[in-house]
Amino acid sequence: MNEAMRKVVQKRNDLYGATVVANLQKRGFTAYYVPDKEAALAKALKLIPADHTVAWGGSVTIDEIGLLAAVKEKYRTIDREKAQTPEERAELMRRALLCDTFLMSSNAISEDGQLVNIDGNGNRCAALIYGPRQVLLIAGINKVTKDLDSAIKRARQVAATINVQRFAPLPTPCCKTGLCMNCNLPESICNQFVITRRNNHGHIVVVLVGEDLGF
Repeated sequence: MNEAMRKVVQKRNDLYGATVVANLQKRGFTAYYVPDKEAALAKALKLIPADHTVAWGGSVTIDEIGLLAAVKEKYRTIDREKAQTPEERAELMRRALLCDTFLMSSNAISEDGQLVNIDGNGNRCAALIYGPRQVLLIAGINKVTKDLDSAIKRARQVAATINVQRFAPLPTPCCKTGLCMNCNLPESICNQFVITRRNNHGHIVVVLVGEDLGF
């Protein structure tokens, strides 16, 4: 993409992002738009108080913008990857539900401001719903879809079918074919489907980024 086209795309993303943020705010979310990953990192760090304990769900996005590395350096964290046993890992995941700030992305966001997320274990969706003082959600503009139906389709047919490859090999159809076949297997990573249509507890903060991030 040449520089002239890049500027055209960015102008559209800036306008589109502002529209989506306004719709998120109408649904009770605290929401911000930033143009790129550098601005996203700066905004996220301003939103996390210095005395907060931080945890996170599985997210490529927070790693892409450098937020994961930054919080490990600057904050107290609950890091399940430091667990030595499955039991310790499960305990750290439970503790993360009562952290001060929980970091995550979203599998999809509808234009009218609804969040769609799919989980295997459910810990990420559980934190989103209730528990942490603040949920800080960072999402690239590629996650935004026209409506709720297309957001659900994106979460299932794009996000989940890519995400499963991180755990390959698994016997699920999506791991073998790249297609969601609505399987009912113990190894499925699509066990919890959560649509967040309003932020009634006031704890969810969304930073929408005018770049493609995550999947």
